Amino acid sequence: MTKNAIVLGAGIVGVSTAIHLQRRGWQVTLIDRKDPGSETSYGNAGLIQREGVVPYGFPQQIGLLLRYALNNRIDAHYHLKALPSQLAFLARYWWNSNARRHEMITRAYAPLIENSILEHKDLIEASHAEQLIRKDGWMKIFRTEVKRDEELAEAESWQNEFGVSYETLSSADIARMEPSLMQTFAGGIRWRDPWSVLDPQALTAAYRSYFESLGGRFVVGDAVSLGQSGSGWKIMTSEGSIEADDAVMALGPWAAVATKRLGYSFPLGVKRGYHMHYAAEGNAVLNNWTLDAERGYFLAPMNRGIRLTTGAEFAALDAPKTPVQLDRAEKVARTVFPLGRRLDPEPWMGARPCTPDMMPIIGKAPRHNGLWFAFGHAHHGLTLGPVTGRVLAELITGGTPFINISAYSPQRFNP
Repeated sequence: MTKNAIVLGAGIVGVSTAIHLQRRGWQVTLIDRKDPGSETSYGNAGLIQREGVVPYGFPQQIGLLLRYALNNRIDAHYHLKALPSQLAFLARYWWNSNARRHEMITRAYAPLIENSILEHKDLIEASHAEQLIRKDGWMKIFRTEVKRDEELAEAESWQNEFGVSYETLSSADIARMEPSLMQTFAGGIRWRDPWSVLDPQALTAAYRSYFESLGGRFVVGDAVSLGQSGSGWKIMTSEGSIEADDAVMALGPWAAVATKRLGYSFPLGVKRGYHMHYAAEGNAVLNNWTLDAERGYFLAPMNRGIRLTTGAEFAALDAPKTPVQLDRAEKVARTVFPLGRRLDPEPWMGARPCTPDMMPIIGKAPRHNGLWFAFGHAHHGLTLGPVTGRVLAELITGGTPFINISAYSPQRFNP
């Protein structure tokens, strides 16, 4: 008999998992409160980051921590009243970011990143979404020679160990590639391997359409109603009660709440982020996805306009928007590139689901049969959606994942 599954969460991770299960002969129902790709997968820099083998660590230098404490930066911001509830997470995050632990985590994390382009390529071609993709990398530009030289040394190390490809950019190279920039930079790096996405929400929607072409279906529902039913699972949806042999939780930043109802306690934090789209002034053109490294904001030439994204905001998941980082970033970005009017009625805000060891949670629920987890991808949800979907589907259907995923097991937090 055909096995069936429900996948909770229709972001890039959930949609990709649903595709890979459906491909393997299962009957899959994808469930979310909103249309696929409407939450965290909507708002990001639009990069499939093959070069992102080293997860973002917590600063270790006392001087830098003190500067962050002033709470006036673009790359990080915090709500003071949220800190007491986040101290345990932040302390574990800081500890895992020490040099020895971070190096071990990077080596365990790298196989996911190393396969990110190939797994996206598979789904991009299958969903006929090639028009949404550019394959010319992205660039990081530096204001000081010190920062430039430090990151070039790091890039060389990553190239030697992980096979990522880059080129060094001079001030003249940057001016040639981006003639509309209004400042001179000390140099830069162009990462060659990554692909960029002109509309992340449209990419998730294309994957959803491909999933449905395979016979899968999308239904509106809420994970709060998930419960066991005999040897399987059931959930209430807009089409009534749906039962399945297996259930996958790919709920992003809401995973901690949903899994807690089933007796799990994952140390899942959130890093909120903001973006806004802009027109360009006059005949100005932004050609490349560009990070102003020392200021901590990103400019991306997307279909909806030039997307300006911010760093991380540490706040409660449901706290009101406080887009102060976006305002700070816009002020700086306008001195670098001739941004025109804002194109969105208000800043977009989303939340990245993060674990204190910087690796996602992928695998079987420790205390429930037929329940599977796929969340905690932090800054690399878009990058890692398809590879996560493949390895989890391989595991669910009784196969051996094509890479070793033991380091991402839920057991490390809930033995």
